[in-house]
Amino acid sequence: MQRNEKEPRTDVVTAGVSGRPVMTHAIPGSTGVYGIALIGEFVYVVRNYEKKLYVYEATTMRFHRRISLNGLSHSASSLAACPKHNCLYFGDWNDLTVHRVDLANTKLVKKWEVAEKPEGLSVNEAHNVLVACLTDSVLEEYTTNGHLVRQIRLWDGAWPWHAVQLSTGEYVVSQYKSSGVVTIVGQDGRTVRSFTGSWRPGGRLKYPRGIAVTKHGDILVADTFNNRILKLNSSLTDVEELELSGAGMLREPCVLCLDETRDRLYVGEIRDRSRLIVFDNFSRIYPEQQNN
Repeated sequence: MQRNEKEPRTDVVTAGVSGRPVMTHAIPGSTGVYGIALIGEFVYVVRNYEKKLYVYEATTMRFHRRISLNGLSHSASSLAACPKHNCLYFGDWNDLTVHRVDLANTKLVKKWEVAEKPEGLSVNEAHNVLVACLTDSVLEEYTTNGHLVRQIRLWDGAWPWHAVQLSTGEYVVSQYKSSGVVTIVGQDGRTVRSFTGSWRPGGRLKYPRGIAVTKHGDILVADTFNNRILKLNSSLTDVEELELSGAGMLREPCVLCLDETRDRLYVGEIRDRSRLIVFDNFSRIYPEQQNN
């Protein structure tokens, strides 16, 4: 633990509005939050251009330590956790690689080349890492040792920022565009259904980025340039903007991480104070559970 460095400041908020998830912690930084991951009792955070992981105790969000990311060029684009292999994956969009950090020995780092501009990473039910490659418009799946399992080619100009494999085997993908789209695609890369938001109050998606999927099968989307988080059902036919108490206006939310064991949602911003925000009582987004 590097005790000679100043610990990140944490703003603690205890008041909230009944019936909404409430912000309990906000940790500002000088650069944007580009990755959040959870394994066991610790939360791992990567910020743009910092070449290190920030580690927090999950229960209290107390700062625990920093881990240097050896071999990173200058920018990490995402972070994904695999409890089975006790490791973290992060993408390096400048060096076009994915890095695997062994949490039992963080000096053990394996990296391999991927397609152009790896952005969002996730881990699927097979415990493989899924990489959304922005400018090549492909999804690539790798084993924990870096062996390519499959490459799914999307249409030209799809610009996938983040992808998560659903229990159906299909993939939900955010397309990083000014008129953004959330799309569900099959394993052949063909569109099954999509959502733009053009037909509802609040307007179109603008540069959507991070995705998280709840245990109910709902899809959370960081609608970055609209400064909001949306909840979509699995058929993409029903949508609502999450009401999050205590946060004020979000400033370009980029990444999402769910901890449904602790009933918690983590949000990472990339503008202004670039906060790592913790919302407790996440299940309040489901009204029928509020009295349970």
